[in-house]
Amino acid sequence: MDATIVILIILGLLLFSAFNILREYERGVIFMLGRYWKVKGPGLIIVIPGIQKMVKVSLRTVVMDVPPQDIITRDNVTVKVNAVIYFRVMDSKKAIIEVEDYLYATSQLAQTTLRSVLGQSQLDDLLSKREEINSQLQRVIDEQTEPWGVKVANVEVKNVDLPQEMQRAIAKQAEAERERRAKVINAKGEYEAAEKLGQAADTIGKHPPALQLRFLQTILDISTDRNTTTFFPLPMELFEGFYNQRKPKSSNNGD
Repeated sequence: MDATIVILIILGLLLFSAFNILREYERGVIFMLGRYWKVKGPGLIIVIPGIQKMVKVSLRTVVMDVPPQDIITRDNVTVKVNAVIYFRVMDSKKAIIEVEDYLYATSQLAQTTLRSVLGQSQLDDLLSKREEINSQLQRVIDEQTEPWGVKVANVEVKNVDLPQEMQRAIAKQAEAERERRAKVINAKGEYEAAEKLGQAADTIGKHPPALQLRFLQTILDISTDRNTTTFFPLPMELFEGFYNQRKPKSSNNGD
C-alpha cells in the first residue's frame, strides 16, 4: 500500500511538471530524445518528462553594455571606447541550435567589431562622425549575428576617453580657432567702419554745410555730458584767410 502511494505521488509530480506556462515574450524550443522537435508558446504547453526537454528563449530586446576597449585609431592615437548594443532574438530555433550562448557570443562579437571598425577610423572622424560609425557597427554586427537568429537593432558609441596630452592639444586647437574667428570678425568690422567713414566723407565733401551741422551736433553731445564746460562755436570761414596764407604760392614759369 505504501509503495502504491509513493508511485502515485511520483506520477503526480511528473504530471505536474509536464505543464509549463510561457509568457507572451517567451518561446520554448522543444527537443524530443535529443532531436529538435518544434517551438511552442506562449501560454500553457506540455513537456513530457524524460522524453522531451524545453529551452526557454526571451524575445524581448536586450540592452547590453560593451566594456571599454583600448583602441588605436588609424592616426595612431590610443583611446578607450565603450558602447551599448540593442538586439533581440528573431528565430528561437537558430538562437539555441546554431550557437551555444547567443548572449555571450553577441557580446564578444560586439567587442571585437568595435576594435576593428574604430581602428580603421581617424580620431577626428570618431569624434565628429558618430552617427556614421554607429551605423557601420550595427551593419557589421547584424550581418554576423543573422545566422544565429539574432537581429541587432542599434549600436551606440557612448564614451571616448582621450589621453590627457590629446585633450590639451584639442583644447589648444579649439582656442586657436576661436581666436582666429574673433580676429576675422574684428577685421571685418573695421573694414565696414572705414568704408562707412569714407562714404560719410564723400557726402560731406559734396555738401559743405553738412560739416557745420555735424560740428554743432558734436558740441551739443559734449555739452550734455559736461555741463560745467562752455563752448563758443566759431564759423569755419574765419580761418580761411589763415589757410590761404600758409598755402605756397605758385611760381610763374614765364618770369
